[in-house]
Amino acid sequence: MNPIPESLEKKAQEIILRYPPEHRSAALVPVLLEAQKIVGCLSPDVEAWAAETLGVTPVRVREVISFYGMMHQKPLGKYHIMFCHNVSCSIQGAESLQDYLETKLGIKAGDVSEDGQFSIAAVECLGACGWGPVMLVGEEQFFQLTAEKIDNIIDELRQGRMPHGDTPTPLIGNVGLPTT
Repeated sequence: MNPIPESLEKKAQEIILRYPPEHRSAALVPVLLEAQKIVGCLSPDVEAWAAETLGVTPVRVREVISFYGMMHQKPLGKYHIMFCHNVSCSIQGAESLQDYLETKLGIKAGDVSEDGQFSIAAVECLGACGWGPVMLVGEEQFFQLTAEKIDNIIDELRQGRMPHGDTPTPLIGNVGLPTT
């Protein structure tokens, strides 16, 4: 088993202390998310460590990891792009735009680029149905995608800059100016 970083051990204990001792297992999701942030993915070694640390079975850890789409068992690209495929985005052209993105990056959904910079995932919903097509890069959400907008976003990322996501304006139902 690969050693677990001391920073993760410490953070896990901080998280566990938020829960009563008899409900220590309730810390599983936040501990796994922190592990993924620190280690990069939820490898079998991390799974075994989490099970032991929280007093749950390895099967329970695997169930949780496989249930939540934001948990990953293999390393992702530096810029992980989640592309919405729900019906609202699909009827607005999401599938052809994802094909465009995949061609631009030279990878398919589920893959990581050779340089480790990009990965793509097709996801069911990003919670912005009125502003589709939508993609999420890290924690930045981009609405009303076009090929040109995707080009601009990817160009910024290739230069090592995370562009600001779009800000929805619910009163008028469109996308406002990026936040600064």
